[in-house]
Amino acid sequence: MPSSDPLPPEHPPGPARRDTRPGSRKWWPLALVAAVVVIALIIFVLPLLQNGGGTPAATSQPTSEPTATATATATKSLPPAPPVTYYNQAGPPAGSPLTAVDAMTLKVSADKTGTSMPEGIVGLSLEATDLADTNLRGDNAEMVALLSGLKKPHLRFGGSSVDRRMYWTSTGEPIPGNLTGDKPRPVRAVTPADFERVNTLLEATDATISLTVDLGHFDPPRAADMMKYAADIFKARLVSVTVGNEPNGFPTSGVRPSGWDRDDYLAELKEYADAIFAVAPQVPLLGPGAYAESWWEPFVKTTTQQKKILSLHHYPLTSCDAKDPQSAPTMANLMTRQMHDRTLAYQKAALEIAGPAGLPVWIPETGISACDGANPTSRTHASALWSVDYILASAQNGIQRLGFHSSLLTCKGGPPLSPLCSGGAYLKPDGTVFERSPFFGMSVAADLTGGEFLKLETTGGGLAYGYALQNADGSTSVVIVNENDPTQAAQTSVKLELPGKALTGTMTQMTGPSYSAEGETKIDGALEASVPVASRPTVPGFAYGEKTQTFQLTAGTATVLNFTY
Repeated sequence: MPSSDPLPPEHPPGPARRDTRPGSRKWWPLALVAAVVVIALIIFVLPLLQNGGGTPAATSQPTSEPTATATATATKSLPPAPPVTYYNQAGPPAGSPLTAVDAMTLKVSADKTGTSMPEGIVGLSLEATDLADTNLRGDNAEMVALLSGLKKPHLRFGGSSVDRRMYWTSTGEPIPGNLTGDKPRPVRAVTPADFERVNTLLEATDATISLTVDLGHFDPPRAADMMKYAADIFKARLVSVTVGNEPNGFPTSGVRPSGWDRDDYLAELKEYADAIFAVAPQVPLLGPGAYAESWWEPFVKTTTQQKKILSLHHYPLTSCDAKDPQSAPTMANLMTRQMHDRTLAYQKAALEIAGPAGLPVWIPETGISACDGANPTSRTHASALWSVDYILASAQNGIQRLGFHSSLLTCKGGPPLSPLCSGGAYLKPDGTVFERSPFFGMSVAADLTGGEFLKLETTGGGLAYGYALQNADGSTSVVIVNENDPTQAAQTSVKLELPGKALTGTMTQMTGPSYSAEGETKIDGALEASVPVASRPTVPGFAYGEKTQTFQLTAGTATVLNFTY
């Protein structure tokens, strides 16, 4: 900017003086013109030079550091925006009434919440008898491909079979007659050879494993023998052991006498823990694996030689007989904010018990409902939307591992709530594996592991939830789970305020035509996992070099946006 003085410093103004020399009146007008030209040059040309030839400053008032300010502005200028391909988002289904949805605003802070998406948080819970299933091996390309879609998954083996139909033996003795099963769920022996085979699958998918030992038949030495082999074969991939599956239900299910209670459990747990510690001291004790809150704190306070992890089983919609209408497994209950809020409150109760003791909290067995058979939520696109939100909300809450209860039985006649199933005729799996809708939601969430949650303010959007994560490379991922009904709701207008000026913004999206659609959940229009971030198209309407981004999102979608700065 120019100086406030009318003349340069080397020509300070002096008192006015009249030239009385002969002939001075002849050149005086020329001198006056020259002076005016010099002043004009100072006023108009000097600012151009100081501003690198740009537009002159709007005011002649001085600033504290005029040259530094101009230079900084020039340095921060961005190169031209590179050419991009915009994401082709599916619109609402044809014929939709398109009910308006309140605009959604998300303000992402640079501050972290203190929670993260740890690697291995997304996992599968399988029956303990599935350890004997020969499809679980590293050279089964179908199984390896499926598990790889969950990004270093966690496999938990437990379920009701562990205390009823699984028999561990390292010596090959015959299965005792006191174990009974049925045609779809037979009694199975599990041996060290099964562990060796399963370990090849863990290595092929970079997975971890948790085991459960039989408490239904009190036998600490046999449990210790099982864990001795497990620790030797699985090594660091073995991350926990649980004693019994849902022991709070033993008296009512006939596994133990009616008088057997929590105190009996704690006493027997101590014997199991000591026996296991003697052969596998590095393996944490995960428990109690109960669905009754009254069992959590006694487990936390129990003294054991090994480290402990608090676990709980959680099926939000478990009123199978609909005596509690709000907990019945219906679509109306699944797609509600109440479902979301109740889940968080239930988890926080466990976190508040475990936190003061320094214990992490896992949910090794979960799903929408534990009710037998099909229900309106089974295999649906709504269950995929729920899965994405459940994983992200749980992780942001502080839960460190989740196991979605699953079955390796055939798709035909197998458990309809399982996120995967095997191909082939009923009870005759052919080695192929298929993902059901919830699995795609699990895959979307698993792709975000490693990020740290950022504080986020969200308003509007109807039935929609937002999450933000800072990734190790400095980028920001924003996830919007739009649970508004895709057959009814119009697209939602979104205003997103980022913590920095975005230079790139990519997008991937899980879609489905309706809540009840089965087998139609897709990621980027395909029945497969998202492509890597660097290969994803750009958010429609992306504002290059801006903090604020605005765009539209179709209802019934889960969208992952990634921004670099």
